[in-house]
Amino acid sequence: MDDPAMDDFGIAPTFREQYGRAVSVLYRVLGDLDRAEDAVQEAFVVAAERWPRDGIPPAPAGWIITTARRRAIDRLRRDAVGREKEAEAAILNQLTAAEAEEPDEIADDRLRLIFTCCHPALAPESRVALTLRLLGGLTTAEIAHAFLVPEPTMAQRISRAKAKIRDARIPYRIPSASDLPGRLRSVLAVLYLVFSEGYAASAGDRLIREELCDEAIRLARVLRSLLPDEEEVLGLLALLLLVDARRAARADATGALIPLPDQDRSLWNPATIAEGHTLVRDCLLRGRPGPYQLQAAIQAVHDDARTAEATDWPQIVTLYDQLLRVAPTPIVALNRAVAVAEVDGADEALAAIEPLRQPLARFYLLHGIRAGLLARAGRSAEAFDEYSVAASLCAGDAERRFLERRRDSLSA
Repeated sequence: MDDPAMDDFGIAPTFREQYGRAVSVLYRVLGDLDRAEDAVQEAFVVAAERWPRDGIPPAPAGWIITTARRRAIDRLRRDAVGREKEAEAAILNQLTAAEAEEPDEIADDRLRLIFTCCHPALAPESRVALTLRLLGGLTTAEIAHAFLVPEPTMAQRISRAKAKIRDARIPYRIPSASDLPGRLRSVLAVLYLVFSEGYAASAGDRLIREELCDEAIRLARVLRSLLPDEEEVLGLLALLLLVDARRAARADATGALIPLPDQDRSLWNPATIAEGHTLVRDCLLRGRPGPYQLQAAIQAVHDDARTAEATDWPQIVTLYDQLLRVAPTPIVALNRAVAVAEVDGADEALAAIEPLRQPLARFYLLHGIRAGLLARAGRSAEAFDEYSVAASLCAGDAERRFLERRRDSLSA
């Protein structure tokens, strides 16, 4: 599916957009993720053979799902022997009956698969890998490359996650109303982590991994279409859009990091910003602010400013105060301190950071932010040391070089 020549026949985009939908339908009937994936992959192999010759079908997604079902039926018939025949026959009947499914049933299958991939019983890194594999249609090699681990390691991680779902009998269902808020948090956290890794890669020589940013936004859109009344789903999508709108200005031609105040704002994407603002306004009208909605509101204020100097920092501090009430984490407090520095000065911000130094001792951004504040306060020697610590803890090449440049500018 990675052959560029196939893009002309609509196979590659259909694969990306419809893979998760097809797998979710087949998984419900087959009860086996590997079997479901095999059937869907076989359907795309058939598409790669036929579409260039016969043309793209009127409904590519339906064609893929129908072909995958038929491939699954063929394989089940070949495999059915002895005592397993009755069980296989029951699945065959379900597969055949599934031909007449309504779109709403397929939508429910996708939602079930999202919650299965992000089940709390799975390790966080497994949730991310499985979501990208089954819902995003990324290959194991692509996921391994994005997270800078060997492909066999990622393949093993995905295989273990599937085995955990099977062995622990993790239910393939949408959580009940009472369980939904807690389970939804896990789903949103996975999508946010995927985007964050794309926007600021935690390791390696690339600052931005565009494919992960795009995939996180696409999956957030899918989730919004499935859960349109969940405010935090809207908030997450708004947050990702408002941050991603600045992607083109985030690095220079050499790949070097450009911090927000120094970015060329003419490169920001106005259409993406407008969409993000619309979602934020929708959230505000509902009157039930949550962490992702408040973070989106903060990014909306940043995107409103035509220049860095025009940023409404008092409003941002107020929004961070609200965010701290619903998500009292050290990271939120650290980000609030950055805003406090713009309103009350570096010394006030340094005082706000002081209680965070122990819990965030191994977090490079704590040291990088503190170094910048120390430099602004005229404490250059301390700032130099803090930049050095930050650089030593940072695994991403672009951000580490940025910290080293800031440090070296102090000695110059």
